[in-house]
Amino acid sequence: MKPRHLEKTDSGYKVYLYIFYICGAIMVSSLIFGVYATMLEWLEHGTYVMGEVIHNTTIPFENFARVSTWIFFSTIIGWYCCTRIGWRRTAGDKIVGTRMALLQLMLLGFAIISFYEVLYNFTVLNAQMTAGVVNGIVPDIDKLLVAYPDPDRPWNLVFATKVFLAAFIISAHAFYLSVKPRKSLDE
Repeated sequence: MKPRHLEKTDSGYKVYLYIFYICGAIMVSSLIFGVYATMLEWLEHGTYVMGEVIHNTTIPFENFARVSTWIFFSTIIGWYCCTRIGWRRTAGDKIVGTRMALLQLMLLGFAIISFYEVLYNFTVLNAQMTAGVVNGIVPDIDKLLVAYPDPDRPWNLVFATKVFLAAFIISAHAFYLSVKPRKSLDE
């Protein structure tokens, strides 16, 4: 039996659609919480560490999942649901020629940049942990940061690694989908 593409009439379509909406709600609520908490930190201390509040907050209870983990999970699952329910918008000959070539180059560029950022952040995270252990202090990895690209606005390293890993997975998958043979609308 030849595998079929997901259609709006399939029962699985609604599952992917509802999961996509749930992932979107998780991402939007995380964004609102992150902006609010970062603004409070900025107003109270005059500085902030990008992603630190999001990474150090656990939901739904202590020692369960961090907000950064929920964001990581929901972006990847939401992207997959999006590709399953929205395949008709890019199927066949809808995006061809110069537009497809530019899209593929953009996606490849995003994948390369985000892969570099994952390696960079992970390397700096490991170096800071090793430096702390060598000095006899086991660092709290959830508090480690890097003052890059702007020294006035450092990034939490675990948060940055998760964000760029999700970006790499999504952009690499999108690039893969753009270069594989196109689905036909007639099939």
